[in-house]
Amino acid sequence: MEKTSATKKRVQSYISVKRQHEHKPKEAEKYIEAIGRRKTSVARVRVFTGEENKKGYSIRVNGKSFDEYFAREKQRQMVCSPFSIAGISYKTSVMARGGGVNAQAESIRLGIARLLSELHPEHKERFRALSFLKRDPRMVERKKFGSRKARRPQQWRKR
Repeated sequence: MEKTSATKKRVQSYISVKRQHEHKPKEAEKYIEAIGRRKTSVARVRVFTGEENKKGYSIRVNGKSFDEYFAREKQRQMVCSPFSIAGISYKTSVMARGGGVNAQAESIRLGIARLLSELHPEHKERFRALSFLKRDPRMVERKKFGSRKARRPQQWRKR
């Protein structure tokens, strides 16, 4: 009898502590989402439409700032190019998976360009002219059986 009442008290105290720590949900920011792809890389891009960012680019890639994530300047310019061409900047969050860092940068650029052309249709023609809205269909060719690689056959000996 005593054991069960002690256990019940412990459970009740645990439940009350849990209820104290429950967080109130924050107001969710409104965003628009698009997907960009390149080779095996897939980037899910979210642009938060609350207000335009006057300070500069606020891009987070996989929880890091894009300056930390992309080591090379060329990759950073590739990611920012739709914003700089449109002359607009929004708070942006990206989840990039698969592929290499360069392919991820290209897939992010495609996702951002798709979102900006949806938000600001006047920039769509400019993005199309720069081929930012075109998904690059090139993929790695598969290895064929009986061959060393996709195209290289096994070495042939005459004698």
